[in-house]
Amino acid sequence: MLKGAQSWEFKKRPVIRGTATIVGPDEGSGPLGNEFDIVHADSTIGQDSWEKAEKKMLEEAAKLAIENACLTKEHIQFYVGGDLLNQIISNSFAVRTMQIPYLGIFGACSTSMEGLAVASLIVDSGFGHHVMAGTCSHNSTAEKQFRYPTEYGSQKPPTAQYTVTGAACAVVGNHGPGPVVTGATIGRVIDMGIKDPFNMGAAMAPAAVDTLQAHFRDFQREPGYYDLIVTGDLAKVGYEIACELLEKHKVPIHQTSYKDCGLMVFDREKQNVQSGGSGCACSAVVTYGHILKRVKKGELKRVLVVATGALLSPLSFQQGESIPCIAHAVAIESEVR
Repeated sequence: MLKGAQSWEFKKRPVIRGTATIVGPDEGSGPLGNEFDIVHADSTIGQDSWEKAEKKMLEEAAKLAIENACLTKEHIQFYVGGDLLNQIISNSFAVRTMQIPYLGIFGACSTSMEGLAVASLIVDSGFGHHVMAGTCSHNSTAEKQFRYPTEYGSQKPPTAQYTVTGAACAVVGNHGPGPVVTGATIGRVIDMGIKDPFNMGAAMAPAAVDTLQAHFRDFQREPGYYDLIVTGDLAKVGYEIACELLEKHKVPIHQTSYKDCGLMVFDREKQNVQSGGSGCACSAVVTYGHILKRVKKGELKRVLVVATGALLSPLSFQQGESIPCIAHAVAIESEVR
């Protein structure tokens, strides 16, 4: 049901029955390396192009998520997913082999929670019993499309972020064991006029704060309601700006633990990732891997994941457009009320 101005409350509490996370070698070497289902030793994933490697990871994640949900492909009514590549080709080409009815979405790096929100809405409304949400990204495909190919060897400023190589899927069902999705807040497009594609964190931070404020307003909650609040991939620069904006708007974020997936997935002191992680897979692998495991263990009871996305394209950047951004929030709780 609609909650407030821009949120959904899921009365039937759709269940995250199974998840899967696949990552590359850099992510496997990070602080959360042991939390992922599969860590590939080579970012080519045995393929002859970066794009095929990205698609391969998503196919692996989808197959494993269904297995972890103790279901078969035939149980999945719909697949909701997207990625960063033009025309979301990683998802479209992967679903070509899955042969599952497909809803393609694009929210840039916010796609993980956009997909989970839509999948939960379908299940909560009764229009599907089992729906899968998935997304993926690859460092080399993102660099080639949005900035410069890795082979070019261009230097990056400290504000730049390192796109996560990985894929993650979640199977949402109308019954069964697992964490539940209780609500979602759909973000607005926020554009502060930033044009630098090497400073995504600064561009996305205002959108994250806007969605957080909307979520607390719509559900009449304060940050302390949650044991953990994470933003998607603001990394160091964006996280610091978000903290400043939350303080400016008098949002009592100190009531809870507030972290950022872009700072959790890599060790900035030991890994050459500039400001931290980004990409569709950033919030996806951290949430479906590390965070949901903590929820299942009982270490966390209520979590709010706010995935952020920069809605630029190579065309808009080349034409001098600013970078509009968005953030979508999903509330997840342990299955015990």
